[in-house]
Amino acid sequence: MTDGAAAQPGAGTQPGVRPGNAAMTDGAAAQPGAGTQPGAGAADDARPALDEFLPELAAVPWRPRADEAALRRADRRWTRWTAGQEIPFLLIAAGLPVLSPILLVLSTAALGFAWFIPGLYAARGAGVIAPPRPWGAPRPTDARAERRALGLLGDLVGHSARQALADTGFVIERGRFGVWVLGPAGALLVRPGGRRVQGYCVRTTGEPLPRADRIAHLLLALRADEAGFATVANLAFSGARWRVRRALDPDGRAALDAAVALA
Repeated sequence: MTDGAAAQPGAGTQPGVRPGNAAMTDGAAAQPGAGTQPGAGAADDARPALDEFLPELAAVPWRPRADEAALRRADRRWTRWTAGQEIPFLLIAAGLPVLSPILLVLSTAALGFAWFIPGLYAARGAGVIAPPRPWGAPRPTDARAERRALGLLGDLVGHSARQALADTGFVIERGRFGVWVLGPAGALLVRPGGRRVQGYCVRTTGEPLPRADRIAHLLLALRADEAGFATVANLAFSGARWRVRRALDPDGRAALDAAVALA
């Protein structure tokens, strides 16, 4: 997996930023957090309207700001790249038996490569949200900080998202570009229609944070500037939903299915 990200609403840690690997810092959470009302999550889908620019954008001036057209171009680029790797193996698989039946073994191997390579990309896409750790599982950070961070994260989301968080360990958030599934190490974006998914990597710098803090940090950054979030984060995968779904664990699949239902 390439990159991971951090969150910081409740544990008091303020991580740093590494733009090349798309890290989110306390600056991303601090500005939107000032406009966030923790109790707003009590009403389903009630959330403050934030209009900020992520400070991390200044560290990646070479990247054009993401918009709907840019995301569609990325989808087409990934499709061409994947097809460019699959088609040669498919042609080999079709042509070898024509030359000689004894080459059928090599033809089968070529078919295996044609299937296996896109699967590697899908596994990379699934890895951006990382398998969730059970909330009660021991970890190096303070257990009290974990519980406090989880409570604060629950205050940031509506009832349905809070239920999905309890069931799967992920936060589901509707945005302008589609429906996001937020984990502690990145996010999956289910595009409108639910047939295609993009995976975005971000990574943590600084001291270890509670898992819920990491998710909340991404959530606040996403609400503050969705286009900026998609610009700063690294696109790790773009492809069919079924491909990435096969690579997820059961909780990840449940969260993705819930997001698809909203897309």
